[in-house]
Amino acid sequence: MKRIVLLWVVLAMAVPTKAGGRGYTAYDLASPNGRLVMYVTADTNGMIYYGVDYDGKQMLSIVSIGLDYEQDGRIMHRMTVKKVTRCTINETIVSPFTRQATMRNHCNEMTLKLKEGLSIVFRAYDEGVAYRYKWEGKPGKVYNEVFSFTSMEDDTATVAYVSHFDSTAFGDSAFVLCNAWSPKSEKWKWFEPQYSSSFENQYVTQPLRNLDPRRLCFLPALIRCQNGMKMCITESALTDYPGMYLRHFVDGILECKHAPQPRRVEQGGHNNLQLLVREREDYIAEMDKTKHFPWRIMMVGSDKEIAMNNMSYLLGEPSQVEDISWIQPGKVAWDWWNNWNIGGVNFKAGINNDTYKHYIDFASKYGIEYVILDEGWAVNKQADLFQVVPEIDLPMLVNYAKERNVGIILWAGYYAFERDMEHVCQHYSAMGVKGFKIDFMDRDDQQVTDFYRRAAEMCAKYHLVVDFHGAFKPAGLNRTYPNVLNFEGVFGLEQMKWAPTRVDQMRYDCEIPFIRQAAGPMDYTQGAMHNAAKGCYFPCWSEPMSQGTRCHQLALYIVLESPLNMLCDSPTNYEKEPGYTKFVAGIPTVWDESRVLMGEVGEYIVTARRKGNIWYVGGITNWEARDIDIDLTQLGFIPDLAEILSDGANAHRKGCDYIHELACEEVSELHIHMAPGGGFAAKVTAE
Repeated sequence: MKRIVLLWVVLAMAVPTKAGGRGYTAYDLASPNGRLVMYVTADTNGMIYYGVDYDGKQMLSIVSIGLDYEQDGRIMHRMTVKKVTRCTINETIVSPFTRQATMRNHCNEMTLKLKEGLSIVFRAYDEGVAYRYKWEGKPGKVYNEVFSFTSMEDDTATVAYVSHFDSTAFGDSAFVLCNAWSPKSEKWKWFEPQYSSSFENQYVTQPLRNLDPRRLCFLPALIRCQNGMKMCITESALTDYPGMYLRHFVDGILECKHAPQPRRVEQGGHNNLQLLVREREDYIAEMDKTKHFPWRIMMVGSDKEIAMNNMSYLLGEPSQVEDISWIQPGKVAWDWWNNWNIGGVNFKAGINNDTYKHYIDFASKYGIEYVILDEGWAVNKQADLFQVVPEIDLPMLVNYAKERNVGIILWAGYYAFERDMEHVCQHYSAMGVKGFKIDFMDRDDQQVTDFYRRAAEMCAKYHLVVDFHGAFKPAGLNRTYPNVLNFEGVFGLEQMKWAPTRVDQMRYDCEIPFIRQAAGPMDYTQGAMHNAAKGCYFPCWSEPMSQGTRCHQLALYIVLESPLNMLCDSPTNYEKEPGYTKFVAGIPTVWDESRVLMGEVGEYIVTARRKGNIWYVGGITNWEARDIDIDLTQLGFIPDLAEILSDGANAHRKGCDYIHELACEEVSELHIHMAPGGGFAAKVTAE
């Protein structure tokens, strides 16, 4: 079928954003507090646009949206409004296993009913705006989705490019017009290598107009607008539809891209555990009879407000798991990062029963809920989770752990889990295994996003928790299936096993709470006990270290949201400092209340989280030393007990130097010095 994909971005340049005019109809939608206003405009050519103002100041001038889809053999792109309905949503939802026990879902909603079974639902929250398509027509195909907006002259962007990129494979400036061709054209292959990604890369910050048009950026992405506010772009309710990327089109216009639907996949990749795309279709998605598309989210606010935005969770589909009593978040004694390096024992450490019994004993001693058996427990390169290596007696280890109140989680490669999903879940659930860490999906096309949903559903059926690795950002699935406790999709501590010395992990740590974490929890895998002051870091696979100080690592247990949270280092290293280890193990992983007390993207952040009547306060800085004063009365009481761990006097040259002190009197304010790459953590209570 021959097709023409319209360049809607170019057409959008002349469209008014705040009022209807000749040939235009305007539909305004304000947030509950009235400070945020969407100006939605439909024209007689079947085009829809919107702009966004905050406190009367322009955030987005022109956003064009639309679908290029097939119905009854016809390609549809006109979007004629037939009916408009409005409502207000104001409810409190229970949000288990997150950073707060409940969340308020309060917004104004507007639905534009279009012809041919398509609708667009817009929502305006005090914290941002969102929209999604709803399809109620016959099954069909989506060939292209339009989401594009023009930036202001001074807007800057903080984005993570997809890491798989070969500049020699791309042409000259004509490349920027590549979206003039359909996915059916050979031109889609220019982006094909970038559609396979682990979604782990550091951020770049530059004028939006200077972003590389040859490279895709994965979400979330942060825009610094000319009015001084921030806008974080992400998506939610992402199931059975490809994930969205952003790309600089031309002259400050950002557009979206999606991976076309795979036509042929082939087993391969890491240890034969992946499905590699060898051919793709000429469309990005297939539509069911009734279909809700993902929400496109534009969070709006200050740095602190973006860091506390809940829209990604709120816009996830409601829970499909009625009984959640069996779901247990918690900490995990992790083997892979420390390379199974334990000392002072009378056996050879490695992937064997004695080593894992040692990890289990360590976890039991400190009240750590889980031990993970990472890659290596199943026979290598077989992609078969029923072939266990002879050095491991899995039923024995599961029972040994159960007797000590520790659960076992198993690592699983994507294809090994996918090929026999129900049998795997049924077998290991019956054995007593508590969950899976599923790894190496490394894609987010429709085939893989559907796998996430099916895996979550199947694991819930057999009472198994899930940690997705080799994964894209959270997009509401942890609300729909609360047994999905964590996601990777972050340039986490594992990178310090191989990252070159030029990598600035301290700045990145101070960016992710405002960007990646806006989408949901992350398995960053903190907890390093070898800590390198500035200039002292080097990559080491067998005995890795972190950049920054010991207290920077400690504070990440508070600053980062992580319901299933790793202790990445060796039990041997933790046992050398039992007081410190006890403090780490005692930090909750889910919370009743969370607040960001202060912070600036890329510079520093201080976060407070409450569980019961105990508050934990943690802060980190980049490579700049800082002295900060924290008013604890803003927590609603004056603590009379504070346990504080902070950078020592020599932490700037010896990263593991820290002070552990106890204040047993009224503490209304904390005076904290953070060394370069430093941090602190405090536990405060009122009797």
